[in-house]
Amino acid sequence: MRQLPLALLAPPAHSFDNFLTGANAEALAYLLGLLPADPPVLLWGPAGSGKTHLLQALAERWQAAGQRVAWYDADTPLPWELPAHESLLLLDDCQRFDAGQQHAAFALFVQSAGQGYTVVATADAPAVDLAVREDLRTRLGWGPSFQLTPLGEAEMRAVLRREADRRGLLLGDEVLGYLLTRFERNLKGLMALLERLDEFALANKRALTVPLLKAMLADEKIDSDPIL
Repeated sequence: MRQLPLALLAPPAHSFDNFLTGANAEALAYLLGLLPADPPVLLWGPAGSGKTHLLQALAERWQAAGQRVAWYDADTPLPWELPAHESLLLLDDCQRFDAGQQHAAFALFVQSAGQGYTVVATADAPAVDLAVREDLRTRLGWGPSFQLTPLGEAEMRAVLRREADRRGLLLGDEVLGYLLTRFERNLKGLMALLERLDEFALANKRALTVPLLKAMLADEKIDSDPIL
């Protein structure tokens, strides 16, 4: 279990205030009205649809209200223990859990039932289609379930521009168009690419351009190639 400090859970890029809703208004509205001891919630959808963003935003909101938050994912080492007090329990990317983590996640459901805890989980598919143990799949599918849809192109452009503005970067139409046409439209991946581009531009003291992006990708390829 990781008890995450508020400052680490809520970077500027992951809050309700800057979550672009798109087609996900129903899920957003439900999370904003979520209360302690409500039934478990499953958010599911492909990578880049905003699942982890919403978990981090929810954690920020509950911590700001004085509630405890515990976060569990495939990188959280075992054992997973139920916090001593009523908490928001967040299970991220359940499809990545190994056998031991699936057992631990099911145990959290069982131990927290009727004790004032609230569980919100994410996965890449609805509970019925998840390749996890049957008892965990049943628990994940017991409460409300919301499919999250990735942003459209216009919304994705708005998110990338906003993140560039936050970083003090001038993201021109040419670079933005290159990002959206040459790379998979996975928002999480594009945001990570923008972060690397920011660092590369700063290190080289150059403005953001398509040639700079190509130079960074060539540099990364050289670094990743095995030494013969």
